[in-house]
Amino acid sequence: MSTNRLPDREQRILDEIEHALSQDRRLVRRLGSTRRRRRPDLSRIAAYTPRPWVVGLLLAVSVALMTAGAVTSEPGVIWGFAVVWPVALFAAFRLLCRWSRTG
Repeated sequence: MSTNRLPDREQRILDEIEHALSQDRRLVRRLGSTRRRRRPDLSRIAAYTPRPWVVGLLLAVSVALMTAGAVTSEPGVIWGFAVVWPVALFAAFRLLCRWSRTG
């Protein structure tokens, strides 16, 4: 495929299409709003290496919330457990990965 400039006829057609699309304000607004969004930096999350005391604290809070949720059946406590538990598991997994690399 050639990287040269388009022929005049095709360039004119492309310019007309671009002009027609630029007249649609809603489309321009939607395209502009999608460009400004930044995706989260997943490399920072993947590089997270927790300290052992943080993992222990998260697991202890998770167990306490699980126990309190089972005893009281309070929705707030159960939701608290639902938020803390995956974070604790992820931190424990990252800690175990770090230990397995160095050991």
